[in-house]
Amino acid sequence: LDKHTQWGIDFLERYAKFVKERIEIEQNYAKQLRNLVKKYCPKRSSKDEEPRFTSCVAFFNILNELNDYAGQREVVAEEMAHRVYGELMRYAHDLKTERKMHLQEGRKAQQYLDMCWKQMDNSKKKFERECREAEKAQQSYERLDNDTNATKADVEKAKQQLNLRTHMADENKNEYAAQLQNFNGEQHKHFYVVIPQIYKQLQEMDERRTIKLSECYRGFADSERKVIPIISKCLEGMILAAKSVDERRDSQMVVDSFKSGFEPPGDFPFEDYSQHIYRTISDGTISASKQESGKMDAKTTVGKAKGKLWLFGKKPKPQSPPLTPTSLFTSSTPNGSQFLTFSIEPVHYCMNEIKTGKPRIPSFRSLKRGVSLIMALEDFSHLPPEQRRKKLQQRIDELNRELQKESDQKDALNKMKDVYEKNPQMGDPGSLQPKLAETMNNIDRLRMEIHKNEAWLSEVEGKTGGRGDRRHSSDINHLVTQGRESPEGSYTDDANQEVRGPPQQHGHHSEFDDEFEDDDPLPAIGHCKAIYPFDGHNEGTLAMKEGEVLYIIEEDKGDGWTRARRQNGEEGYVPTSYIDVTLEKNSKGAVTYI
Repeated sequence: LDKHTQWGIDFLERYAKFVKERIEIEQNYAKQLRNLVKKYCPKRSSKDEEPRFTSCVAFFNILNELNDYAGQREVVAEEMAHRVYGELMRYAHDLKTERKMHLQEGRKAQQYLDMCWKQMDNSKKKFERECREAEKAQQSYERLDNDTNATKADVEKAKQQLNLRTHMADENKNEYAAQLQNFNGEQHKHFYVVIPQIYKQLQEMDERRTIKLSECYRGFADSERKVIPIISKCLEGMILAAKSVDERRDSQMVVDSFKSGFEPPGDFPFEDYSQHIYRTISDGTISASKQESGKMDAKTTVGKAKGKLWLFGKKPKPQSPPLTPTSLFTSSTPNGSQFLTFSIEPVHYCMNEIKTGKPRIPSFRSLKRGVSLIMALEDFSHLPPEQRRKKLQQRIDELNRELQKESDQKDALNKMKDVYEKNPQMGDPGSLQPKLAETMNNIDRLRMEIHKNEAWLSEVEGKTGGRGDRRHSSDINHLVTQGRESPEGSYTDDANQEVRGPPQQHGHHSEFDDEFEDDDPLPAIGHCKAIYPFDGHNEGTLAMKEGEVLYIIEEDKGDGWTRARRQNGEEGYVPTSYIDVTLEKNSKGAVTYI
């Protein structure tokens, strides 16, 4: 029984070790699943990177379901650790203590029985010894009694010795009988009461161990079965995500994302070169009018028109010499109307002058024109009409949300001011005046921005609506500087007309001087948010509040200071460690409006 009960405890501990290793497997499996999900989940640093296509959304939903599945594996591990492994280890400890106690009771019972047997055996041996002594005394008495030469005193002494031995033998007999009776009783109790009770306790202990193993087996399976409904839901979510993939919707998203809004090019007019041969032109002869007789190479015209079809081929190299930004040519339509178009070289020419070219004159006029061209990107005129309309609409929605926040803040400040006026002990109404003024300035600025963007949007929608009545020249008309595309689609090189449209709306320069003004504001290359407040007592620094958003106009040059500007135009340096800087992607030399 000692060996059997020890084997049972060893088997229990072995099963507990098995459960522990299974728990480690579940934990590692869940951890690896979570790492896998984390590896393939998108890092959404901006809204532009959010998944839009149904196939991408379905994959990210599958990743979310897989993450939930990993969580259920962790639940299985925790349930096994708490309900099975922990219970097994606690029960194994109690089982060892109980087994040790029962074995000690058996040993004590056996030792007590051995002690009773020794006492009985000692009394038996003593009784046997006294009986032999009594027999010797009796023989000595009989010998002296039969001896005629023995004196009466010797006979009397032998008789007394016989009586003494006989009395001692009787006492030892009684003691032996008592010890024998006691031993027989203890032996009966030992084998019929004590030992069976200990065996029964050991049996019950072993049966409880078996029952506990059965419960742990069931708990081991229940830990897995409890999460099966949730795991089934995760798998159903994956199936639903797979069913949600819509190829037509994805294709429509691609179309909406890249739709330019351009009209396909119209038919090229017939140009009659025989008019110089036949001086007389009949009414039924197809010819070009004198107004349409601008000298232009037909091959060059066809080459320019084919320049827009770059989808599946390389961009055609210009076959003519480099043109100046003012190079124009006139074309005509079959109905006899004229329109002005320009080739793609002028814009490239201007851009190259801005990016790499050196000023050809000692003034800063060309530099200012370059900055003006970059700032023209504020109205998204570099985008196709449809994409430009979407971007403008998004900006208007964002500005409306900001305007609503500022309006709510103004209402709250007014209510607080009324409360302070009615209850001066609660606060000073004058302390809210600066914040109210700042809020009103922000509201006015946002309204101007909304009005400006709505004007651009109306312009785009107007052009889109009237596009069917005329023909555009080429897709690079959307790169024209600061609204240089006239309502009729013409192009002009007049420097005063270059900045006549959008610059008047957002209050930039209306014309350029030959000299560079020092008070021109530097272009913003990003924005920042104040993490800590800064007093800005020193000269040249800019005070800011915690959470305040500023424009970045000059990066940190390694001295720990960044040049920033408020919305009201105030500029100064702020500690770089006090702000969270976000630079725009086109911040190198470009103006970014936040």
